[in-house]
Amino acid sequence: MKYFIKTFGCQMNEADSERIAAGYESRGWQKAESIDGADEIVINTCSVRESAEHRVLGLVNNLIKKKKKKQKIILTGCMLYHGITSLKKKLPGVDEFIKISDLIHNSQFTIHNSKTSAFVSIMEGCNNFCTYCVVPYSRGREISKPLEEIICEVEELTRRGNKEIMLLGQNVNAYGRDLQNTKATFANLLRTLNDLSGLEKISFMTSNPWDLTDEIIEALKLPKIDRYLHLPVQSGDDEILKMMNRHYKTSDYLNLVKKIKKQIPKMQIGTDIIVGFPGETEEQFLNTFKLCKKVGFVKAYIAMYSPRPQTAAFKFKDDVSHQEKKRRFRILDKLINI
Repeated sequence: MKYFIKTFGCQMNEADSERIAAGYESRGWQKAESIDGADEIVINTCSVRESAEHRVLGLVNNLIKKKKKKQKIILTGCMLYHGITSLKKKLPGVDEFIKISDLIHNSQFTIHNSKTSAFVSIMEGCNNFCTYCVVPYSRGREISKPLEEIICEVEELTRRGNKEIMLLGQNVNAYGRDLQNTKATFANLLRTLNDLSGLEKISFMTSNPWDLTDEIIEALKLPKIDRYLHLPVQSGDDEILKMMNRHYKTSDYLNLVKKIKKQIPKMQIGTDIIVGFPGETEEQFLNTFKLCKKVGFVKAYIAMYSPRPQTAAFKFKDDVSHQEKKRRFRILDKLINI
């Protein structure tokens, strides 16, 4: 029997897909070279942006049209937050809607396709409820993996020959806050992993600016820590940040970046930005443009705002036109990424 997994979304979804694959292979299944050759097709979905959901819907509808008699289509991932009843109405041709946890069988460790690097999930969920973000609804509240379990996982990966790891979580620097273990902090995790022999590089995604403590910044100086920090700003305007329920002002963010670069001069900063948030004026967008020039981001994931059901911002008037969102996207993309 053969399986094929199509993944949409972030590194967390990619890591989940690897765990799903490990579950299939533990039962003797083989990976198909293409969708056409698979007995079961797993679509691991993303719901952070409306465009991602549209790509999923387009793919599923195309698959249904040409599906072979014995093929099974399984939908999993973040889109399940809409509810299975709602999804069945939209996608009646899907055979099963299954939670990721139910698709994973006996896959204790995350397995990355690369021979030298691996994804390691250290926590899931988020407690912050930014007004635009669906993560607390699709992934739930923050749940940290026990410190000892992460260390054992990384030790096993290094024994397999992995020299690089990327720690994953919706808010990695909040790691451990839900655990009854004073040693389970993100800074201490970085220090512990830095001391492991056989490991050469440690990177992570994603951090929230208000949780990046001085202790974590100190840990970032360690020799094995990647000199790239992904630090989402989302907007460079204080009023928009407040509407987004982001717990900082632009001056706080700039001071934080200044502190990091002063202590770790070689650190490069990447970010996430949303353009066209409800009510965003041209002046407010230009404030974001100015902040980007000040920081000198080396990379930015820029998203055109799309309203997501259940989020607080879903009730806001989506009053920036798609054309204007696209224009603002292109300006920032040209400034940072091109």
